[in-house]
Amino acid sequence: MQATTQLLHSIPVDAQTGAIAVPIYQTSTFVQEAPGVNKGFDYSRTNNPTRQELEKIVAKLEKGSVAAAFSSGLAAIDAVIKLLESGDEIIAVNDIYGGAFRLFEKVYKKFGIRVSYVDMTDLSAIQRAITLKTKLIWLETPTNPTLKVADIRAIAAIANRYKLLFAVDNTFASPVYQQPLALGADIVVHSATKFIGGHSDVIAGLVIAKDPEIGQQIKFYQNACGAVLGPFDSFLLIRGLETLHIRLKQHTETASRVAAYLKNHPEVGEVFYPGFGGVVSFRLKKDNHAAALQFIGATKLFHLAESLGGVKSLVSHPASMTHKTVNPEQRKAAGITDGLIRLSVGLEDGSDLVNDLEDAFLAVGEISSSRKKIKSALVSI
Repeated sequence: MQATTQLLHSIPVDAQTGAIAVPIYQTSTFVQEAPGVNKGFDYSRTNNPTRQELEKIVAKLEKGSVAAAFSSGLAAIDAVIKLLESGDEIIAVNDIYGGAFRLFEKVYKKFGIRVSYVDMTDLSAIQRAITLKTKLIWLETPTNPTLKVADIRAIAAIANRYKLLFAVDNTFASPVYQQPLALGADIVVHSATKFIGGHSDVIAGLVIAKDPEIGQQIKFYQNACGAVLGPFDSFLLIRGLETLHIRLKQHTETASRVAAYLKNHPEVGEVFYPGFGGVVSFRLKKDNHAAALQFIGATKLFHLAESLGGVKSLVSHPASMTHKTVNPEQRKAAGITDGLIRLSVGLEDGSDLVNDLEDAFLAVGEISSSRKKIKSALVSI
Protein backbone atom coordinates (compact mmCIF):
# COMPACT_ATOMS: atom_id res chain seq x y z
CA MET A 1 0.00 0.00 0.00
CA GLN A 2 1.36 3.41 -0.96
CA ALA A 3 2.15 6.06 1.66
CA THR A 4 -0.69 8.38 0.60
CA THR A 5 -3.25 5.58 0.90
CA GLN A 6 -1.83 4.47 4.24
CA LEU A 7 -2.05 7.99 5.63
CA LEU A 8 -5.61 8.60 4.48
CA HIS A 9 -6.83 5.29 5.87
CA SER A 10 -5.03 5.78 9.18
CA ILE A 11 -7.52 8.61 9.80
CA PRO A 12 -10.45 6.77 11.41
CA VAL A 13 -14.15 6.94 10.67
CA ASP A 14 -15.94 7.93 13.88
CA ALA A 15 -17.25 4.69 15.42
CA GLN A 16 -20.17 6.40 17.17
CA THR A 17 -21.64 8.36 14.26
CA GLY A 18 -19.87 7.20 11.12
CA ALA A 19 -18.49 10.70 10.51
CA ILE A 20 -15.81 10.56 7.81
CA ALA A 21 -13.95 13.47 9.45
CA VAL A 22 -12.54 13.23 12.96
CA PRO A 23 -14.97 15.06 15.30
CA ILE A 24 -13.86 18.16 17.20
CA TYR A 25 -14.26 17.46 20.90
CA GLN A 26 -14.43 21.10 21.98
CA THR A 27 -14.69 20.42 25.69
CA SER A 28 -12.49 21.21 28.66
CA THR A 29 -13.60 18.35 30.89
CA PHE A 30 -15.35 14.96 30.85
CA VAL A 31 -17.98 13.46 33.14
CA GLN A 32 -16.63 10.55 35.22
CA GLU A 33 -18.52 7.55 36.59
CA ALA A 34 -16.49 7.79 39.81
CA PRO A 35 -13.19 9.46 40.76
CA GLY A 36 -10.62 8.04 38.34
CA VAL A 37 -13.23 5.95 36.51
CA ASN A 38 -13.89 7.38 33.06
CA LYS A 39 -13.95 6.62 29.36
CA GLY A 40 -10.24 7.37 28.96
CA PHE A 41 -10.53 11.13 29.30
CA ASP A 42 -10.86 13.39 32.33
CA TYR A 43 -9.46 16.82 31.38
CA SER A 44 -8.50 18.13 27.94
CA ARG A 45 -5.07 19.34 28.98
CA THR A 46 -4.19 15.75 29.87
CA ASN A 47 -5.91 14.15 26.91
CA ASN A 48 -8.52 15.01 24.31
CA PRO A 49 -10.09 12.64 21.73
CA THR A 50 -9.34 14.90 18.75
CA ARG A 51 -5.73 15.48 19.81
CA GLN A 52 -5.33 11.78 20.58
CA GLU A 53 -6.34 10.82 17.04
CA LEU A 54 -3.89 13.37 15.62
CA GLU A 55 -1.08 11.95 17.77
CA LYS A 56 -1.86 8.38 16.70
CA ILE A 57 -1.83 9.37 13.02
CA VAL A 58 1.45 11.28 13.31
CA ALA A 59 3.19 8.53 15.32
CA LYS A 60 2.32 6.04 12.59
CA LEU A 61 3.35 8.43 9.82
CA GLU A 62 6.79 9.01 11.37
CA LYS A 63 7.18 5.32 12.35
CA GLY A 64 7.37 6.20 16.05
CA SER A 65 5.78 4.77 19.17
CA VAL A 66 4.46 7.92 20.88
CA ALA A 67 3.55 11.38 19.56
CA ALA A 68 2.63 14.52 21.47
CA ALA A 69 1.01 17.64 19.99
CA PHE A 70 1.91 21.08 21.33
CA SER A 71 0.66 24.63 20.97
CA SER A 72 3.67 25.64 18.82
CA GLY A 73 6.87 24.29 17.31
CA LEU A 74 8.89 26.03 20.01
CA ALA A 75 6.74 24.42 22.73
CA ALA A 76 7.60 21.07 21.13
CA ILE A 77 11.34 21.88 21.19
CA ASP A 78 11.00 23.06 24.79
CA ALA A 79 9.54 19.70 25.83
CA VAL A 80 12.52 17.85 24.33
CA ILE A 81 15.05 20.06 26.13
CA LYS A 82 13.24 19.32 29.39
CA LEU A 83 14.59 15.77 29.09
CA LEU A 84 17.98 17.25 30.08
CA GLU A 85 19.34 18.47 33.40
CA SER A 86 21.48 21.38 34.54
CA GLY A 87 25.08 20.77 33.50
CA ASP A 88 24.17 18.82 30.37
CA GLU A 89 25.40 19.93 26.96
CA ILE A 90 23.82 19.97 23.50
CA ILE A 91 25.56 19.85 20.14
CA ALA A 92 23.33 21.74 17.71
CA VAL A 93 23.48 22.49 14.02
CA ASN A 94 25.08 25.88 13.41
CA ASP A 95 22.57 26.92 10.74
CA ILE A 96 19.79 26.76 13.34
CA TYR A 97 16.32 28.24 13.39
CA GLY A 98 16.44 31.59 15.18
CA GLY A 99 13.65 30.67 17.61
CA ALA A 100 15.49 27.53 18.70
CA PHE A 101 18.68 29.56 19.13
CA ARG A 102 16.81 32.08 21.29
CA LEU A 103 15.33 29.28 23.42
CA PHE A 104 18.74 27.64 23.91
CA GLU A 105 20.69 30.83 24.60
CA LYS A 106 18.19 33.07 26.40
CA VAL A 107 16.25 30.50 28.41
CA TYR A 108 18.09 27.23 28.98
CA LYS A 109 21.57 28.68 29.19
CA LYS A 110 20.67 30.36 32.50
CA PHE A 111 19.56 26.96 33.82
CA GLY A 112 23.01 25.52 33.16
CA ILE A 113 22.47 23.82 29.79
CA ARG A 114 25.27 24.69 27.37
CA VAL A 115 25.01 24.49 23.59
CA SER A 116 27.82 24.27 21.03
CA TYR A 117 27.05 24.86 17.35
CA VAL A 118 28.72 22.91 14.54
CA ASP A 119 28.33 22.33 10.83
CA MET A 120 26.64 18.94 10.83
CA THR A 121 27.59 18.18 7.27
CA ASP A 122 31.07 17.66 8.80
CA LEU A 123 30.91 14.43 10.83
CA SER A 124 34.37 14.96 12.27
CA ALA A 125 33.26 18.36 13.66
CA ILE A 126 30.43 16.64 15.52
CA GLN A 127 32.78 14.12 17.08
CA ARG A 128 35.26 16.84 18.09
CA ALA A 129 32.48 18.73 19.86
CA ILE A 130 31.41 15.79 22.06
CA THR A 131 32.39 16.05 25.73
CA LEU A 132 31.63 13.96 28.80
CA LYS A 133 28.69 16.30 29.47
CA THR A 134 27.12 16.00 26.01
CA LYS A 135 23.66 14.45 26.20
CA LEU A 136 21.87 15.51 23.01
CA ILE A 137 22.60 16.09 19.34
CA TRP A 138 20.13 18.56 17.80
CA LEU A 139 19.83 18.53 14.01
CA GLU A 140 17.73 20.40 11.48
CA THR A 141 17.90 18.96 7.98
CA PRO A 142 17.38 20.64 5.60
CA THR A 143 18.47 23.63 7.65
CA ASN A 144 16.77 26.99 7.85
CA PRO A 145 17.46 29.02 5.75
CA THR A 146 20.48 27.70 3.78
CA LEU A 147 18.92 24.25 3.30
CA LYS A 148 21.99 22.17 4.13
CA VAL A 149 21.28 18.44 4.18
CA ALA A 150 23.02 16.27 6.77
CA ASP A 151 23.47 12.49 6.86
CA ILE A 152 20.97 11.39 9.52
CA ARG A 153 22.07 7.76 9.49
CA ALA A 154 25.74 8.65 9.99
CA ILE A 155 24.98 11.10 12.81
CA ALA A 156 22.71 8.49 14.43
CA ALA A 157 25.67 6.10 14.44
CA ILE A 158 27.78 8.71 16.26
CA ALA A 159 25.00 9.33 18.78
CA ASN A 160 24.60 5.61 19.38
CA ARG A 161 28.35 5.14 19.84
CA TYR A 162 28.47 7.80 22.55
CA LYS A 163 25.03 6.93 24.00
CA LEU A 164 23.56 10.34 23.20
CA LEU A 165 19.99 11.31 22.44
CA PHE A 166 19.55 12.34 18.82
CA ALA A 167 16.70 14.69 17.85
CA VAL A 168 15.89 15.79 14.30
CA ASP A 169 13.75 18.76 13.34
CA ASN A 170 11.99 17.40 10.26
CA THR A 171 9.90 20.50 9.51
CA PHE A 172 11.35 21.33 6.08
CA ALA A 173 11.39 17.79 4.64
CA SER A 174 8.19 16.54 6.32
CA PRO A 175 7.49 12.80 6.64
CA VAL A 176 6.87 12.74 2.89
CA TYR A 177 10.57 13.06 2.06
CA GLN A 178 12.30 11.87 5.22
CA GLN A 179 11.57 9.70 8.26
CA PRO A 180 14.43 10.26 10.72
CA LEU A 181 13.33 7.59 13.22
CA ALA A 182 13.73 4.95 10.53
CA LEU A 183 17.28 6.26 9.98
CA GLY A 184 18.31 5.96 13.63
CA ALA A 185 17.12 9.16 15.32
CA ASP A 186 15.46 8.95 18.74
CA ILE A 187 13.14 11.95 18.47
CA VAL A 188 11.52 13.86 15.62
CA VAL A 189 10.21 17.41 16.00
CA HIS A 190 7.95 19.38 13.68
CA SER A 191 6.75 22.92 13.53
CA ALA A 192 3.42 21.61 12.29
CA THR A 193 2.51 25.22 11.53
CA LYS A 194 4.39 24.71 8.28
CA PHE A 195 3.88 21.90 5.74
CA ILE A 196 1.82 19.59 7.96
CA GLY A 197 -0.79 22.28 8.62
CA GLY A 198 -0.22 23.63 5.15
CA HIS A 199 -2.74 26.47 5.10
CA SER A 200 -1.19 29.20 7.30
CA ASP A 201 -4.11 28.99 9.72
CA VAL A 202 -2.76 27.09 12.73
CA ILE A 203 0.22 27.29 15.10
CA ALA A 204 1.29 23.83 16.30
CA GLY A 205 4.22 21.59 17.17
CA LEU A 206 4.77 17.84 17.25
CA VAL A 207 7.22 15.53 18.99
CA ILE A 208 7.46 11.87 18.00
CA ALA A 209 9.60 9.41 19.95
CA LYS A 210 10.88 6.04 18.84
CA ASP A 211 11.26 4.63 22.35
CA PRO A 212 8.00 4.37 24.37
CA GLU A 213 9.75 5.41 27.58
CA ILE A 214 11.09 8.62 26.06
CA GLY A 215 7.66 9.19 24.55
CA GLN A 216 6.01 8.93 27.94
CA GLN A 217 8.47 11.43 29.39
CA ILE A 218 7.50 13.86 26.61
CA LYS A 219 3.81 13.20 27.35
CA PHE A 220 4.48 13.93 31.02
CA TYR A 221 5.94 17.35 30.17
CA GLN A 222 3.10 17.98 27.74
CA ASN A 223 0.60 17.57 30.59
CA ALA A 224 2.71 18.98 33.42
CA CYS A 225 3.70 22.17 31.58
CA GLY A 226 0.42 22.57 29.73
CA ALA A 227 1.47 23.79 26.26
CA VAL A 228 -1.03 21.45 24.61
CA LEU A 229 -2.68 21.71 21.21
CA GLY A 230 -6.39 22.48 21.38
CA PRO A 231 -9.03 20.26 19.75
CA PHE A 232 -9.89 22.61 16.89
CA ASP A 233 -6.22 23.11 15.99
CA SER A 234 -5.75 19.33 16.19
CA PHE A 235 -8.62 18.98 13.71
CA LEU A 236 -6.94 21.49 11.38
CA LEU A 237 -3.71 19.46 11.42
CA ILE A 238 -5.58 16.26 10.60
CA ARG A 239 -7.20 18.09 7.69
CA GLY A 240 -3.77 19.29 6.57
CA LEU A 241 -2.33 15.77 6.75
CA GLU A 242 -5.00 14.51 4.34
CA THR A 243 -3.43 16.49 1.49
CA LEU A 244 0.21 16.45 2.67
CA HIS A 245 1.61 14.17 -0.04
CA ILE A 246 -0.16 15.84 -2.95
CA ARG A 247 0.73 19.32 -1.68
CA LEU A 248 4.41 18.44 -1.22
CA LYS A 249 4.51 17.00 -4.73
CA GLN A 250 3.25 20.30 -6.16
CA HIS A 251 5.41 22.42 -3.84
CA THR A 252 8.46 20.50 -5.07
CA GLU A 253 7.55 20.74 -8.75
CA THR A 254 7.07 24.51 -8.59
CA ALA A 255 10.02 25.18 -6.25
CA SER A 256 12.30 23.24 -8.60
CA ARG A 257 11.19 25.52 -11.43
CA VAL A 258 11.79 28.63 -9.32
CA ALA A 259 15.25 27.39 -8.27
CA ALA A 260 16.20 26.70 -11.89
CA TYR A 261 15.15 30.22 -12.87
CA LEU A 262 17.16 31.81 -10.05
CA LYS A 263 20.29 29.78 -10.87
CA ASN A 264 20.36 31.35 -14.31
CA HIS A 265 19.66 34.92 -13.22
CA PRO A 266 22.60 37.35 -13.54
CA GLU A 267 21.70 39.18 -10.30
CA VAL A 268 21.79 36.00 -8.19
CA GLY A 269 25.06 34.89 -6.66
CA GLU A 270 24.04 31.55 -5.15
CA VAL A 271 20.90 29.38 -4.90
CA PHE A 272 20.11 26.93 -2.11
CA TYR A 273 17.67 24.13 -2.92
CA PRO A 274 18.11 20.46 -1.96
CA GLY A 275 15.96 19.17 -4.83
CA PHE A 276 12.78 18.62 -2.80
CA GLY A 277 10.35 20.61 -0.70
CA GLY A 278 8.87 24.06 -1.10
CA VAL A 279 11.62 26.31 0.29
CA VAL A 280 14.21 28.01 -1.93
CA SER A 281 16.83 30.43 -0.64
CA PHE A 282 19.16 32.57 -2.72
CA ARG A 283 21.90 35.12 -2.20
CA LEU A 284 21.95 38.27 -4.30
CA LYS A 285 25.19 39.24 -6.02
CA LYS A 286 24.78 42.54 -4.23
CA ASP A 287 25.01 40.74 -0.91
CA ASN A 288 23.78 43.53 1.33
CA HIS A 289 20.80 44.53 3.42
CA ALA A 290 19.63 47.37 1.17
CA ALA A 291 19.54 45.23 -1.99
CA ALA A 292 17.64 42.47 -0.20
CA LEU A 293 15.03 44.88 1.16
CA GLN A 294 14.58 46.43 -2.27
CA PHE A 295 13.91 43.03 -3.79
CA ILE A 296 11.50 41.70 -1.17
CA GLY A 297 9.59 44.97 -1.37
CA ALA A 298 9.12 44.55 -5.12
CA THR A 299 7.42 41.14 -5.24
CA LYS A 300 3.65 40.93 -5.62
CA LEU A 301 2.77 37.22 -5.41
CA PHE A 302 5.44 36.45 -2.82
CA HIS A 303 4.05 38.16 0.27
CA LEU A 304 6.51 39.44 2.85
CA ALA A 305 5.78 37.36 5.96
CA GLU A 306 7.22 35.00 8.53
CA SER A 307 6.65 31.22 8.27
CA LEU A 308 6.51 28.86 5.29
CA GLY A 309 4.81 25.76 3.94
CA GLY A 310 1.42 27.29 3.16
CA VAL A 311 -0.55 27.40 -0.07
CA LYS A 312 0.36 31.05 -0.71
CA SER A 313 3.95 31.98 -1.53
CA LEU A 314 5.94 34.02 0.98
CA VAL A 315 9.26 35.86 0.96
CA SER A 316 11.40 36.70 3.98
CA HIS A 317 14.75 38.21 4.87
CA PRO A 318 16.30 35.85 7.46
CA ALA A 319 18.95 38.28 8.74
CA SER A 320 16.32 40.79 9.86
CA MET A 321 13.39 38.44 10.48
CA THR A 322 13.66 34.76 11.47
CA HIS A 323 17.33 34.96 12.54
CA LYS A 324 17.47 38.49 13.88
CA THR A 325 18.23 37.25 17.43
CA VAL A 326 21.32 35.34 16.25
CA ASN A 327 24.43 37.52 16.59
CA PRO A 328 25.70 38.82 13.21
CA GLU A 329 29.04 36.97 13.35
CA GLN A 330 27.35 33.63 13.96
CA ARG A 331 24.77 34.35 11.26
CA LYS A 332 27.43 35.04 8.64
CA ALA A 333 29.48 32.02 9.72
CA ALA A 334 26.41 29.87 9.05
CA GLY A 335 25.94 31.46 5.61
CA ILE A 336 23.07 33.77 6.60
CA THR A 337 24.35 36.93 4.99
CA ASP A 338 22.50 40.23 4.60
CA GLY A 339 21.76 39.51 0.94
CA LEU A 340 20.17 36.10 1.61
CA ILE A 341 16.47 35.81 0.76
CA ARG A 342 14.18 32.87 1.60
CA LEU A 343 11.17 31.93 -0.51
CA SER A 344 8.34 29.67 0.56
CA VAL A 345 6.97 28.49 -2.75
CA GLY A 346 3.23 27.98 -2.56
CA LEU A 347 0.69 26.33 -4.84
CA GLU A 348 0.26 29.13 -7.37
CA ASP A 349 1.09 28.43 -11.00
CA GLY A 350 4.86 28.17 -11.46
CA SER A 351 4.99 30.50 -14.47
CA ASP A 352 3.20 33.21 -12.49
CA LEU A 353 5.70 32.93 -9.64
CA VAL A 354 8.69 33.08 -12.00
CA ASN A 355 7.18 36.12 -13.72
CA ASP A 356 6.69 37.79 -10.34
CA LEU A 357 10.37 37.28 -9.48
CA GLU A 358 11.42 38.57 -12.90
CA ASP A 359 9.25 41.67 -12.46
CA ALA A 360 10.84 42.24 -9.03
CA PHE A 361 14.36 42.04 -10.48
CA LEU A 362 13.37 44.47 -13.24
CA ALA A 363 11.81 46.87 -10.74
CA VAL A 364 14.92 46.81 -8.57
CA GLY A 365 17.06 47.41 -11.65
CA GLU A 366 14.95 50.40 -12.63
CA ILE A 367 15.21 51.84 -9.12
CA SER A 368 19.00 51.45 -9.18
CA SER A 369 19.20 52.99 -12.65
CA SER A 370 17.09 55.97 -11.57
CA ARG A 371 19.25 56.52 -8.50
CA LYS A 372 22.39 56.46 -10.64
CA LYS A 373 20.90 59.07 -12.99
CA ILE A 374 19.91 61.30 -10.05
CA LYS A 375 23.36 60.95 -8.51
CA SER A 376 25.01 61.73 -11.84
CA ALA A 377 22.81 64.82 -12.28
CA LEU A 378 23.62 66.07 -8.79
CA VAL A 379 27.34 65.64 -9.41
CA SER A 380 27.14 67.65 -12.65
CA ILE A 381 25.34 70.59 -10.97
